Amino acid sequence: MAFVLLIVEKREDRLTRPKEVGRRMFDEMVRYRDRLQARGILRACESLKADVEGVRLETRSGKRSTVDGPFTEAKEFVGGFFLIDVPTKAEAVAIASECPATEWATVEVRETGPCHGGES
Repeated sequence: MAFVLLIVEKREDRLTRPKEVGRRMFDEMVRYRDRLQARGILRACESLKADVEGVRLETRSGKRSTVDGPFTEAKEFVGGFFLIDVPTKAEAVAIASECPATEWATVEVRETGPCHGGES
């Protein structure tokens, strides 16, 4: 089963973090990624830039709107993700608990699946 580990950061923390601290954190995450790769469970992972460079799009009643970041109304944003393949949710949660980001962010575990609102 595929699970996404979303790294959810507070905007203020990311934007005010000293560069050397951010580099240390990034290096820890690279080592975590390498461990997941060595176990053969990592499908993909990426770090995401701050929402300052993001764009939001939506279409409502046929009208499209585009908003450039930063999205100051948001107190948090997704700072990165890991896509893993493991047999159970319990295993995904155990793997997420090993993630260094739990010390400075929230790691949210989500199973992949249909988005039509029903279960399975």
